[in-house]
Formats: sequence, C-alpha cells, structure tokens
Amino acid sequence: MHLQLDQLVDTVGTLLDLAGVAVIAVGVLLGAAPALLAARRGGQRETYDRLRRTIGRSTLLGLEILVAADIVETVAVLPTLPRIALLAAVVAVRTLLSLSLQVELDGRWPWRPAPPVVPGAAGATR
Repeated sequence: MHLQLDQLVDTVGTLLDLAGVAVIAVGVLLGAAPALLAARRGGQRETYDRLRRTIGRSTLLGLEILVAADIVETVAVLPTLPRIALLAAVVAVRTLLSLSLQVELDGRWPWRPAPPVVPGAAGATR
C-alpha cells in the first residue's frame, strides 16, 4: 500500500512538473505567433510589450504549478528536514522570481493598488 502511494505521489508530481513546463511553452508559442504577424505590419513597440506580457504571465502561472509539484513531491512522501529545507529554498527562489516578474509586468508592487484606468488614455487597454 505504501509503495502504491509513493508511486501515485511521484506520478502526480511528474504530471504537475510537465503541466508547469507546458504552460510556459504554450504561453511562449501563443505569444510569439501573433507577435510575429503583428511585427510584419509595424508597431514593434506594442508588439514587444504584448509579447512580454504574454510570456511573463505564462511564466508566472507555470512557476506556480512547478511550486505545487515540488510541494507534492517533497511533503507527501517523506518530509525529512533536509528535503523540507531544499523545498523551502526552491520555493523561495521561485517566489522571488515570480515577484520580480510581477513587478516587471505591472510596473508596481503586487500589494500596491493599481492606478485607475482612464478610458481612451494611452495604455488603457491591457
């Protein structure tokens, strides 16, 4: 029974790892295809900004899924102190990366309120 649980947890962790990588890869592809078409028509700055936002958001979501996979793989099987310490380090690095991506994408700290959107103003559509 214990072996079956270990195999199940390992399988779930692997599937979550694959899902996290797939979300990032699909985000890059879905962002790149329209960006390439739009770049041919001009407006490179808008195209670049849109591509960056798409890739950044898919990377953020992929990182969240990868953190979930790490938690499942580490805590559900045998939560020893070294494994938990390694999980804490991995989660800390990924959280800092997510935070820096969020700041880069939104131009503000996540706990700061978003500036009000004025209809018709430049940059009003995100």
